[in-house]
Formats: sequence, structure tokens, C-alpha cells
Amino acid sequence: MVNLGSYSGKKSLSTVTLLFKIPYYTQWGQSLLISGSEAALGSWNVKKGLVLSPFHQGNELIWCGRTSVPIAFTCEYSYYLVDDDRNILRWEGGKKRNLILPEGLLEGEVVEIHDLWQNASEALFLRSAFKNVIFGGDKNLEAETYSGALQKNLERKDSIVVQFVISCPYLEVGSSVCVTGSVPQLGQWKAEDGLELSHAGGSIWRADCLMRKDDFPIKYKYFRVSKVQGASLEVGPNRELVVELASKSPPNYIILSDGTFREMPWRGAGVAIPMFSVRSNDDLGVGEFLDLKLLVDLAVDSGFHLVQLLPVNDTSVHGMWWDSYPYSSLSVFALHPLYLRVQALSENIPEEIKQEISREKERLNQKNVDYEATMTAKLSIAKKVFNLEKDKILDSSSFKKFFSENEEWLKPYAAFCFLRDFFETSDHTQWGRFSHFSKEKLEKLVSEDSLHYDVICFHYYVQFHLHLQLSEAAAYARKKKVVLKGDLPIGVDRNSVDTWVYPNLFRMNTSTGAPPDYFDKNGQNWGFPTYNWEEMSKDNYAWWRARLSQMAKYFTAYRIDHILGFFRIWELPDHAVTGLLGKFRPSIALSQEELEREGIWDFNRLSRPYIRQEILQDKFGSLWTVIAANFLNEYQKLCYEFKEDCNTEKKIIAKLKSSPEKLLWLEKEDKIRKDLFDLLQNIVLIRDPEDSRKFYPRFNLEDTSSFKDLDEHSKNVLKRLYYDYYFCRQEALWRQNALKTLPVLLNSSDMLACGEDLGLIPSCVHPVMQELGLIGLRIQRMPSEPGLEFGIPSQYSYMTIGFL
Repeated sequence: MVNLGSYSGKKSLSTVTLLFKIPYYTQWGQSLLISGSEAALGSWNVKKGLVLSPFHQGNELIWCGRTSVPIAFTCEYSYYLVDDDRNILRWEGGKKRNLILPEGLLEGEVVEIHDLWQNASEALFLRSAFKNVIFGGDKNLEAETYSGALQKNLERKDSIVVQFVISCPYLEVGSSVCVTGSVPQLGQWKAEDGLELSHAGGSIWRADCLMRKDDFPIKYKYFRVSKVQGASLEVGPNRELVVELASKSPPNYIILSDGTFREMPWRGAGVAIPMFSVRSNDDLGVGEFLDLKLLVDLAVDSGFHLVQLLPVNDTSVHGMWWDSYPYSSLSVFALHPLYLRVQALSENIPEEIKQEISREKERLNQKNVDYEATMTAKLSIAKKVFNLEKDKILDSSSFKKFFSENEEWLKPYAAFCFLRDFFETSDHTQWGRFSHFSKEKLEKLVSEDSLHYDVICFHYYVQFHLHLQLSEAAAYARKKKVVLKGDLPIGVDRNSVDTWVYPNLFRMNTSTGAPPDYFDKNGQNWGFPTYNWEEMSKDNYAWWRARLSQMAKYFTAYRIDHILGFFRIWELPDHAVTGLLGKFRPSIALSQEELEREGIWDFNRLSRPYIRQEILQDKFGSLWTVIAANFLNEYQKLCYEFKEDCNTEKKIIAKLKSSPEKLLWLEKEDKIRKDLFDLLQNIVLIRDPEDSRKFYPRFNLEDTSSFKDLDEHSKNVLKRLYYDYYFCRQEALWRQNALKTLPVLLNSSDMLACGEDLGLIPSCVHPVMQELGLIGLRIQRMPSEPGLEFGIPSQYSYMTIGFL
């Protein structure tokens, strides 16, 4: 008996039969099912979805499923690829399908729904970058009143009503979509006699057509008609509709959900540039948001569709030129004051301030950006203008609207900036009772009654004007049909607003980086704390969703920096300086039991630095005794270990600088530091600091003298486990991890997303990106193909952005 869900208790309701059909090739042990919003389709519980059965139709494998529903049935649904236990292996991309049965159906009739699997790549052209900018602009097609053929043709014993449905994202205003084909109702391949479709809203076009049963099978194609280009037929082979008329219950109504209008692949070009390099005669010392309008004009004149920027968030952590690095955010929500145009703050700037602006422009508009001087000048001028008009601006309706929409991040940001300047450090662990954030402390800090309220309001004021200026540039880009693309850094600074307000979202005793590669044999250590994904998942990644929503106010596309971090991150202890002694998080460690089963048992030997006297003599020559006396203890004859005060990379650096005997190695300090690091890194296994019975193979462990001095059995076992750890055992885990987090990002905004997929790429990355409709990156001078010095852009896959 068919489960009609909420309708099952209403036996008087008339029912119709739904027959779903979709072509899809599967592997052994795989099958398709439908899960949807109503009980008949499992109420979004995939385990209870409608299971489909396969059959061959010509060269295609068709999956088919049947269920009975009330005549007034409506629902959302999607197709899923599952294994024998109904575990999801893959799901469709794009939005959920929406089924609304036509009016006029009769009791017991059959509605056949012919679908095509929705690839995520097809949904890219429905993102705001295309929908609202490249293909859109300031005009949108209005949905037409739809009148189906069913109501007009109640006598249809020998006929079948066919509804043609097609998505056509790129269509100029005044254009239309038609279908032509092998039967008279479709014009018999004459475009002028084809069936015109009605616009159903968004990118969807549809039309009903009454077909005689002896018309089938029908061959057909869609075509567009525009005032400029006339009729243009879709590319590819003819489409074909085959109906099983000999079955016991042939269809009375067929819904042909034909996917996307087939046309030549869209391609576009653009320019990538850091915001500080977008210079003009109007800026002061550095590129400013309003300069983007000139860059957009250049893009239009050059035939470019896209302008990509480096991150534009505030990075004012140290108060010096280090802050010019755009990937170390002080706040993932606040914009950088560096890009403020001070002369646009007011229409009534006094003459003396105008003269000051002119003097500063003459002083700072040089070939190179003087970051510190430019920041100082801009904030000084902005503060003078603020003091003149603060009451007017803060009381304005536009400011109040901005504040109410952004106060969740704006108030903590302003308070952080005040405390940073008051304590002369961004290290919030040094802020006494303000070290630990609370909403009660925040409200006192930003209270109108506080003595420093003007300072707090100044930070509001600067962010308000940055918002206005970037919004103006973004609106100009949309008007000119140029996509403005932002950048989503993988990390935040350890001393940031975000780590202060949300410390539970970060693993503050760790650091983020990248494993060694062709460009850096010691790996990279970016210094950012890694994310506590388990904690983030508890509110469905609200911090990430808010971050993306904020970006979407200005950008219609974005780049995900180091997308590998959403699969796994290279995690280092916070006392590391280089990126060598890391491990992947998450990852499946080598357990002590697993190693013991393989005949590996001397874990202290493998996980502590392997330092022997001959190694010291070889590295330091005649200085070896001095180095040993200062940095090492001899724990057994000719065997050494680091002293407690220098047993990490950061401690080594500190001791080299502070030791009373530093004059002995002053001229060789860099080499000695490197050699001491080599000793510290001369291990085979890294012991997990949180579980002493778990180990991780050191990257490139075969290069160490610790490994080379092992017996052959141990070498063979460790080489095999090394390869397994880095290239095999983690793939399913990393895929699962990415499929938890990335869809949340992609669904939290309408922006077009691409992922920076460079470096040591696990085999699971590109299939997941393809499944989610994520565009990849290729850099010509960093080819992923072995043996190539430069990549070949013509051979890049379609779903990529290539950089020269």
C-alpha cells in the first residue's frame, strides 16, 4: 500500500499516479531514489525515500519509480545516489525541484515526470554573478500568466499532454524560447511554426502541447528568438521523447524537465589585483574603494567580465607595515580603513582640511605605498571631519540603518580597536579583566555614558563610510555588468576580534600552515589558529554564514582561499616557526597498537629528536661543544636531547637572542638556528600532544638521519605507513568533512564561488568540487601536471579559472 502521508486518513480524496523517470548510469551496488518534502517521498528522510528501479531504453539506463498521490499534490524533491544501505553517495546540485501538478487531472490518471540529473555546474549560471550582473543587469523578465493545455482539452482519450520545461539563464529582454520538432504541433522543424514557451519566472520557460499517441516517439530541440540575432537553435543532438504506450497504464500527462538550454560554453576574462594597487589621481597614498569605478571602466573597455580583489578586511593588528599583509584579518567583517577616501567623507570639508589632504597626497602618492604613514594620515584627517559632523551623521537615518544591520559585529570591533589602542597591543590576553569577552563587558565599553564613547563612535563612523564607498563601487560594477569578486581568507589573526569574541571556535594552541612542497621544503606556517569545526557545527556554522552574508553585500563572486582547509588543514603546534612538524586535522593517526602489530615498539626513539655526537660534530664543527653545553643535555653516552628552555623552535630563537654567550655565534646565528631546527626536526614520528598513544609520520621522514639509522624492517614498515597516511587512509574522512562544511558556505549566499585548489591535492578534492559546482584555479607557472614548467591554458578543464 502506498503511504500518502498526511493524506492517508482522507480516503475520499481522488488520486493520480506519479511515474518518475531519469537517465543515469550507476556502478554495481548503487541505485537512485527520490527524497522529498512530503511523506510519499520520505519527508526528506533519504532512508524512507522512493526507491527507483532501472531498465534499458536504447543505449540509456533509465531509473523509474511510481507512487500514488492526491490530485492536489505539491512537493519539493531531489534525486540521490545511494548504496545498498541507502547511504548517500551523491546528490543533485542546484535548488530543490518543485512539483506542482496541473489542474484538471482526473481520478486514476498517470503523470510521467521525465527529469535529467542536475549537475551543480548548471546552477552556476543562476548565481548572482551571472543572474544579476553578466546576464542580468537592471532589467528582468516578468513571469507570464500560465495557461496549460489541460483545461482546454478535456476529451483526450487518444492524446497525451506534454509539458516542455527548459531553463534558459542567458536571455536578453524581449527574447523568447520556443521548441521545434518532428511533429506538426512543433512545426515539423520549421522555426517559424515552432511552439512558443511562456516565461514561468526566474530562468524557467514552459508550454503545454497536446500530442496524439501515434505521434511518438518525438524528436525535438529548443531555440531562442531575439530581436538582434533572430532564431538560434540549441547545440547538440536532437532530444527524443519515447512513451511506453503498450504498458497497462500509459501516461495521460508528461512533464519534460529538460534541464538547461544547450549552448556553447560561456567563457570570460578578468583581472585580479590587490585593492592597494588600484591607484588614481584622486586617492591618498593607496588605492581606494571609489577607485574601483575607474577599474570597472577599464574592464568594460577591455572586454573583461570580472574584477577580482585580494581581501579588503581590516588587518590593523600590529600598527605597522606588517599589517599590509591582506590575509591576516583583525576582523572578518570590518573593512580596512586604508581604503577610505577621506575627501568623500563630507560635502562641507573646511578649506584647511582640504589643504591638508592635498599636502598628504603630494607626500604619499609615490610609486611605493607607505602603509604606516598613509594609515596615520587618513585616520587623522577622518577624525577631524568626524569631530565636525559626528552629531549629524550619527543621527542620520542611513547611519542608524547601517548600525542596526551590523551591530552584532560592529560593537565588538569598535570595542576591540579601543582596547587595542588603550593597552597598545592586540594581544587580548594582555588586557587584564577584558581578556575574556562577555556581552556585559561589551555593553559597558560601548555605552553612551562612557568617557571614551567618541572613540567608539569614530570606529562606527569609519566603517559606515567604508560601507558607503564600497557599496557605491559595487553598484557601479553591477550596472556595468562587471562581476566584483572578493576573497575569503582561510584564517584569522590569532589576536583578532573574532578570536576574542568567539574563542571556542578556534584551537588557540595550534597554528595553520601548509606541508612542504616544491617551493618550500620546510612547509609554511601562517600563524593562524586552526578552526574548531566540532564547535562550529553546533549552530550550523553561523560564524561562516554571517561572514558570507557580509561579503555578499558587496561582491557577487568570491574565492575561497586554500579550499583544502575545508577538507583537512595542516595543523602545527603554536610553538612552531616552520611548517615541517605538522599533521593533518582531521586525520586517522597511527595508533600505538597498530605500530606494535607491525613490530614497531621504540616510540621514544622514533618521536624524540635523534641527536648523536657525530651529528653535532658534522653540523657545528669546532663549535659543537659550545652548542651542546648551551642547548643540549647528554642523557646517555653520546646521545643528546634539548634542554627545557630551548626544546621548541620559538624557544630556540629566543635563546639564541638572549644567551650570555651569543657573541660566540653572532656572525653565524642564521646558520646555527637552521642547524638547531634540523636537529629538533630529526624525528620519524610526531606524538599527538592530546593522546600519547597516537602518532603521525613526519613529512619526508626518509630524509632524516633518524630514519636512515633504523633497521630495514622498521624502514619498510614506516615507509608503507607513511604512504598510507598521506595518500590513502584519509580520503573518505576528508571527503566527508568537506561535504559537511562547504555546502553550508555555498548555500549561505547567492555569490558565485571558486576554490583555490593548489598545493598537495588529495584525490577526493576535485570530485567534491565538481559535485558542489565549485570552480577551481590554475596558475600557468605552477602546473599540477608533472614534468611541465608552464601549464597549458587551452587544456584546463572548463570549471577552472586560469591565471597567467
